[in-house]
Amino acid sequence: MAGPLRITSPLLDVLEVLITALNSGEDLHGWAIMKEVKRSGPTVYGVLDRLEDMGWITGEWESRSTEPNKPRRRFYHVTPTGRIGAMELLRERRPQSLRRATVLKPGPGLPNRPDALPQGGTA
Repeated sequence: MAGPLRITSPLLDVLEVLITALNSGEDLHGWAIMKEVKRSGPTVYGVLDRLEDMGWITGEWESRSTEPNKPRRRFYHVTPTGRIGAMELLRERRPQSLRRATVLKPGPGLPNRPDALPQGGTA
């Protein structure tokens, strides 16, 4: 599995928010991620673009705006590959974030506890 070429604080911030949302079953759009990580739009969307290019997340436009005269939102979801990669990176660089996260929902190829993820990078 190929990982990001540069591991930056904004990347780790966004991954932490995405994994937390995944654990809680929450859908996130770009503005909500920006608000949560307290970083600018260009920074957050740059990270989201990189993660999407790597296949770690997918983005999906909502079919209609929930409010009149508002643009549609793009919701981001972690892929199975992204889930494993994000957990590995966060375990290595921000282990405290995994302790704060709720227990993962069991999924294909991933144990249901972050601390049970194999050291070799594959589940």
